[in-house]
Amino acid sequence: MYPTFDLGFIQFPAYFTLLILGYTLVVLLGHRVGMRNGIDGNRILDLGMILLLAGIVGARVLHVVADEHWDDYVNLCTDPLAVKGEVLPGGKKCRDDAQCATADKGELCHPTAGTCHQGQDCLRAFKFWYGGLVYYGGLLLAIPVGIWYLRRYRIPVWKVGDIAGFAIPGGLVFGRLGCFMAGCCHGEVSPYTFGGISFPAGSPAWEQHVDLHLISKRATESLPVHPTQLWEGGACLAIFLYLYLWLYPRRKFDGQVFFAFLMLYAVARFVIEYWRSDPRGDILGLSTSQWLGIPLFAFGAWMWFRQSRRPVP
Repeated sequence: MYPTFDLGFIQFPAYFTLLILGYTLVVLLGHRVGMRNGIDGNRILDLGMILLLAGIVGARVLHVVADEHWDDYVNLCTDPLAVKGEVLPGGKKCRDDAQCATADKGELCHPTAGTCHQGQDCLRAFKFWYGGLVYYGGLLLAIPVGIWYLRRYRIPVWKVGDIAGFAIPGGLVFGRLGCFMAGCCHGEVSPYTFGGISFPAGSPAWEQHVDLHLISKRATESLPVHPTQLWEGGACLAIFLYLYLWLYPRRKFDGQVFFAFLMLYAVARFVIEYWRSDPRGDILGLSTSQWLGIPLFAFGAWMWFRQSRRPVP
C-alpha cells in the first residue's frame, strides 16, 4: 500500500493522481477518435473538463450521503472527538495533542480513550482530495450534463456516447489501481491460502479487522483480504479492450458501445460487490452500488433496443 507518491519536496495522493492520469489519457484518446469521426476536437476536450467536474461533484455527493459517513462529517464540524480516532504506532495511546501531531495521526488527543482525532473541519465533506468518491454518483450526474452540453452545440449525442463507452472503463482501470494503492475499497477476509492480500497497519482493512477483534492493535498488517480493487480494475480493462478493439469498429447504431458499457459494468460491479467489505451502504442486503446498477442495466438494455432501430448513417 502506497497512499502517496513522495517526491521528497512534495507528495501526491496516489488515488487522485492515478485517477487524473487515467482520465487525461482517455480524454486524449477520445479526442483522437472523435477527430477521426468528424467531431470537433476542441469540443471533446471542453466536454472532458466539464464531465470531470460533474463527475467529482456527483461522486462526492453520493459518498457523503450513501457511504455511511454522514455522521462523521457532521461530527467533524460539531465534535471532532466523536469521530472514530486512531491509536499511535504500535497500538500506544496518546497522552496529549502534540503526540498525535508528531505521529501525523491528527491534531487532537481524546482525554480518556487516548486516540488521535482530526481537528474541527466544517468543510471536510467538500474536500474530495482526502478520498471518498463513489463512481456511480459521478456517472449519474455526468450523463445528463454531457447530454446537455452536446445538444447545446448540436453534436450527435450518442456518437460521442460511444466514445465515452470505451473511454470510461479505460479510465476506471487507473482509478481502481489508485484504490489499491490507497488501501480503500478492500474485500472481505480471504479463506484461501493464495490470492489474498494483507494491508499494513493503519490501512482501512487493518482498522476494520482491529474493530472486529480479528487482530490486535499490535498487528503489523491486516488479515489477507480479497483484492476487489484489482478484480474490478481487471474487469474494467477487459470491458475497455472489448468495446474499443471489437465492438466500436463494428457498431451498428449510435449508442451501442455506451449502452453495452452500462450493462457490462453494472453486471461486473454487482458481482464484485458481494466480496467488498468496506462501508458503502446497505439496503435489504444490497449495497448502494448494487441498487444503482439495476436501473442502469435496465436503462442500457432499453436504450440498446430503442437505438437499434436507428442504424448508423
